[in-house]
Amino acid sequence: MADLLMKMPIPYEPKRENRWILRFPSSLGINEWYVETTSRPKLTIQSTKIDFLNTSTYVAGRFEWGELPVTFRDPIGPSASQAVMEWIRLCAESVTGRMGYAAGYKKNVDLEMLDPTGVVVEKWILEGTFLTGYDGGSLTYSSDGIAKISANMRMDRCILVY
Repeated sequence: MADLLMKMPIPYEPKRENRWILRFPSSLGINEWYVETTSRPKLTIQSTKIDFLNTSTYVAGRFEWGELPVTFRDPIGPSASQAVMEWIRLCAESVTGRMGYAAGYKKNVDLEMLDPTGVVVEKWILEGTFLTGYDGGSLTYSSDGIAKISANMRMDRCILVY
């Protein structure tokens, strides 16, 4: 019964949704401060069914890392839309129709969660990341909001370092 009345430890400090940085390779020219929203990696594990007589049992099947949505702020200069499109052009060039080699467009991206002082307390390495979608956002004369870009990142694997 005493365990039910235990209180949260006093020095407890939770990770916060607003303390993180998404770091791209410097060769892409995508600054960390461009990123406005994203999420932590998502994993789906399929199940494999084994039928026997009147029952079924299950074992783990293939697993897959889900795509991560990313929203970028788009300043005039340096232009986020230009930097993001340059990364996309490494994969698919819309003018010529050519496709790039995976070795050229797949990059490692780091997602870091920070403590209140800015020290990294959780680090994900998103290996083999590339963009699978691009949305230049909506425009309207009735708003003075900041222009944004939405994209989806697909990665081969996600490694939780710490």
